[in-house]
Formats: sequence, C-alpha cells, structure tokens
Amino acid sequence: MSSPFASRGNHEEIEEGTAFAPKFDEDGLIPAIVTDAASGDILMFAWMNAEALHLTLNEGVATFYSRSRGKLWKKGETSGEVLKVVEARTDCDQDVIWLKVEPQGRGAACHTGRRSCFYRVIRGEGGTFRLEPRDDDRLFDPGEVYGG
Repeated sequence: MSSPFASRGNHEEIEEGTAFAPKFDEDGLIPAIVTDAASGDILMFAWMNAEALHLTLNEGVATFYSRSRGKLWKKGETSGEVLKVVEARTDCDQDVIWLKVEPQGRGAACHTGRRSCFYRVIRGEGGTFRLEPRDDDRLFDPGEVYGG
C-alpha cells in the first residue's frame, strides 16, 4: 500500500503549505496528544504509526500503535471507552499529532479507569520528588474490564 500522506517537501512547504506530510521517527512512529474537545483537558499521550494515523483520520475513532504489544489498538475496543475524533491537527513541522476528541462510554481515557492519564502532580521537596494524586477518581475498575 502506498502512503496516503504527502512526501516531505522543503521547509516552506512543510510549515506553510497545505499538504499533510507527517514526519515519523526512525521507528515509524509519531507522537499523539489527545485532549477533550469540550474542556481542553489533556486526556492521554500515545504513539501512532502511519496505519494508525490513516485509520484515525478515515474512521474518526482514535487508533494508536502499542510499542509494548507491537500492534495497533483502537482505543476503547476492550473497555468501551472509545475516543471519537472531533478534530485532528499537526504542529508546524508536522512531527506531532493533536487529537481533539469526545470521549464515549463512561468518559475514561486512561486504562487505569480514570478520565485522564495525567492524574498525578509531581511535587518536589528537599531535592526529592513524589507524586500527588489529583482528579484520580476511577470511572471503571480495570480488573473487571481487562481481567487480572
């Protein structure tokens, strides 16, 4: 299958042109930041390969590439916590994807059952650091949803 994306052009074309030419890293991946379309809250960060990005843009449902499992994963296919894409953007040099989504299901984007993967604040004191929970209420029990 040939790439559905434009080939990378010169600096001017990439930053000012209209051709979508995403820059994947040496492993064929591009980072994706996911935010709630209504609130603007950051929900999660994940990686996409070209196939995941293509599926996401075509189907309107967030699909990512799992580095640990070495395969695609459609967000919510097990948990029901699907992320419906409202808008997809890229940054100036097209090496990051930003998905604005409407969470479906119970509204949990994190596999831990929380709304967001960013549910802890890093606090520093006396040269040491610790994590402090914030907005960490679980919307579902991951043991019941994923087993184990």
